[in-house]
Amino acid sequence: MSEQLLIDSHHHFWALDGSVHYPWLEDEIDDHFFLGDYAAIRQPFLPADIRALIPPGYHLTGTVHCEAESTRQAPEVETRWLTQLSEQQGLPVALVGWAAFADPACETQLDRQMDSPLFRGVRAKPVTAARPDRYDDTLGAPGSLQDAGWARGLRMLEERDLSWDLRVPAWHLADAARALEATPNLRVILNHTGLPWDRSEPGLASWREGMQALAANPNVAVKLSELGSPMADWDERQNIALLAETIGIFGPRRCLFASNFPVTGLNASYATWLAMIEQAIADAAADARQPILHDNAVRWYRLPAPAMAG
Repeated sequence: MSEQLLIDSHHHFWALDGSVHYPWLEDEIDDHFFLGDYAAIRQPFLPADIRALIPPGYHLTGTVHCEAESTRQAPEVETRWLTQLSEQQGLPVALVGWAAFADPACETQLDRQMDSPLFRGVRAKPVTAARPDRYDDTLGAPGSLQDAGWARGLRMLEERDLSWDLRVPAWHLADAARALEATPNLRVILNHTGLPWDRSEPGLASWREGMQALAANPNVAVKLSELGSPMADWDERQNIALLAETIGIFGPRRCLFASNFPVTGLNASYATWLAMIEQAIADAAADARQPILHDNAVRWYRLPAPAMAG
């Protein structure tokens, strides 16, 4: 039997050798990290490491690197390093950088990164509430989804045909759907299954409502990734059900396999996470293995021909 082609549409590399500075990995511990103690990932993670994690039966044809919160003053440093890494080691085949949406420097940051042939878009995280009961505290705050500067940043992406990797907790998904009405042609890839951190019945109802609002926009896709939560223990069975439900909401043509490694490794091995995705596909769209595990990433991130052909 031939190997299943695989593209990992969301992971992180870091060398921790001075090439790129990551304050949260190399300086003081971030006490507010959403998965708690992350000492286990404060070590280099590079192309050879992710290749070594791919289980038998799969052929990794490419990966998409998502910005890893390097020093914010010069996001092009990480982009240049990743471009050189790709030239030397073949991964990643595309990257998602960062830019300061509400800052006058945003335009320059975008244009500098567009010099890289791997650059596809940015992940810029808006100001959000850490818990649903604090939602009102951030509504309309500087840097929030309601900030005029944020809207300007999204327009700059749309004008440059760049995508936005959207990462907000579930209680902000409906806000994101409303914010995107002003940029109807912007390609958006929602991170981490919409972050359903609140696993109470009202919390999951809010997640579903927000996911459906975003899915109504045909230019929004979702990464089947990272279901660790600061508000609930890891529950493999429930997580598989949420993955399957996400496939049902967005449809199999707008769901992308993603590992979020090495971060997801705090809760599950790469093989376990991939098996969970496979089970969700079997439960929700059994004929969609190839699109979800490979082809959708090619289309949404406009990957090069070698990734398409394997």
